[in-house]
Amino acid sequence: MKTLSKTRRPAPPREQQRLDPTEREAIIAREAVSFFAEHGFEGQTRELARRLGITQPLLYRYFPSKEALIERVYQEVFVGRWNPSWEKIITDRSVPLKARLGRFYREYAQVILTYEWIRLFMFAGLKNLGLNARYLKMLRERAFEKVIEEIRFEYGRPSTGDLPITVLEIEMVWGLHAAIFYLGVRQFIYSMPLETDVDSIIDAKVATFLGGVRTVLPAKTSP
Repeated sequence: MKTLSKTRRPAPPREQQRLDPTEREAIIAREAVSFFAEHGFEGQTRELARRLGITQPLLYRYFPSKEALIERVYQEVFVGRWNPSWEKIITDRSVPLKARLGRFYREYAQVILTYEWIRLFMFAGLKNLGLNARYLKMLRERAFEKVIEEIRFEYGRPSTGDLPITVLEIEMVWGLHAAIFYLGVRQFIYSMPLETDVDSIIDAKVATFLGGVRTVLPAKTSP
């Protein structure tokens, strides 16, 4: 005797999950970070919306323009990931300067030496969006000027409050910073893996920097 098989009714279509607006906005921002890191800022919001599984009009409900979305990416990646405690690390004179700079740059490297950070920074510069200039201004004020003040104190030179920072001093700190940033360029732009661990490279670069920087410092003041 033939048994009749039960026919299954098709499952009703699942409704698109309704999200809290704040949560939806955060999801869009996170995906935008990933999307622009992969495609550059030439990437189209239409494609980003498709990846998110939403319509472009819905995306624009949260971010009214592509420029607003890029600004959110800047705030998320470059401003939001800056750790204010780094400034205290640099200026804590209870710790030897070499150890302070080594710690600061090791922690800083953990934030910036990533696929997203390096590629977004490079793409922003190529697109001339002005984001790089804003970030580097912040970097100079929060880190570079403090590093120079601490170096002057270490070697008994005039305070930056008494004698302005020189162009050569800034250039030397730029050189150290750029050398560490370049480790990320090698990995995420040139696809060249590092042959030793980042911390060892940073410690060596800091030691080399401190060994030579005194040659560009202002002369000691007469007693």
